[in-house]
Amino acid sequence: MSLRARRRPAANQQLCGGAGGSWRAAGSAMEDVCAKFVSQKISKARWRPLPAAALQPPDVFATGSWDNEDNRISFWSVGDLVNAGLNGEYHGEPQLLCDIWHNGDVMDMQFLDQERIVVASSTGTVTVFRHHQNNQTLSASQRWEKAHYHVDQDTSCGGAACTGVICNKPEIVTVGEDGRINLFRADQKDAVRTIDNADSSTLHAVTFLRTTEILTVNSIGQLKIWDLRQQRNEPSQIFSLAGDRVPLHCVDRHPNQQHIVATGGQDGMLSIWDIRHGTMPVSLLNAHEAEMWEVRFHPSNPDHLFTCSEDGSLWHWDTSTDISEKPSFLHQERKPRVALQESY
Repeated sequence: MSLRARRRPAANQQLCGGAGGSWRAAGSAMEDVCAKFVSQKISKARWRPLPAAALQPPDVFATGSWDNEDNRISFWSVGDLVNAGLNGEYHGEPQLLCDIWHNGDVMDMQFLDQERIVVASSTGTVTVFRHHQNNQTLSASQRWEKAHYHVDQDTSCGGAACTGVICNKPEIVTVGEDGRINLFRADQKDAVRTIDNADSSTLHAVTFLRTTEILTVNSIGQLKIWDLRQQRNEPSQIFSLAGDRVPLHCVDRHPNQQHIVATGGQDGMLSIWDIRHGTMPVSLLNAHEAEMWEVRFHPSNPDHLFTCSEDGSLWHWDTSTDISEKPSFLHQERKPRVALQESY
């Protein structure tokens, strides 16, 4: 596996994970790429969030591994990006700060704050790891065993993979292949709320729309909105793709416009939804040649969006150019600005 760090003018707060191999840049704009080869298969990578008033780009990220005899959660530093080259190039390589063993494949992970990261496991367990920056160690500060399960939570087997996690401190929401939704709080041992039969199919990902609303995507091409203030265990709205029920693997909400949502699925299509209008996507964009595993809006420059796929490519979508009116992902026929292609 090759980890690569590249500094953009405005740093992306989420880094999509890959399945393996080494990267090459397609286009002169992506030539300043640095590589670090590691022995783990990396499934997820996330930049550590910065304080709201911070001016420097993020310089620490976490990775999680999968399909290894010894899976790890690792924290890495990309050094002094503030003093990088005049054009923003970073010529070093990521340095391992600390790591810790993780039981099962890392299915998803999200930072809760600057010190804690929440990790979803293929065993169904959800763990909060704390990064101790004074001595560069990691420890498990909270664990919910078998938060997701197929048969009986108390049996020694039958755990169902926790496929997605989203955080809105102090709340944590998880979804799984058992169709269950859990609401946790970081300082509480038991779940605040569980919707046992939220979906009859696998839930693949979840995002917050508002403090009290979440949106899930499933394996039959549906988006469902859940109002956590309501006690009834039914979605308040359901959206779906027309035609074949293509599984949706990932979802992200526009950081400034809560009604705009992006999803990606098994067919590699990028779908843009306006949840105020209708129950179908407003834009369908030809993206990848295989499953899309991650989609992320840039947190501070949301006219830029990033997708990555099983086909080995990482695409940067940009709607801020060549549009005379206000840029929007609701425009059809958008094309990626830059593509990184994986080479084996």
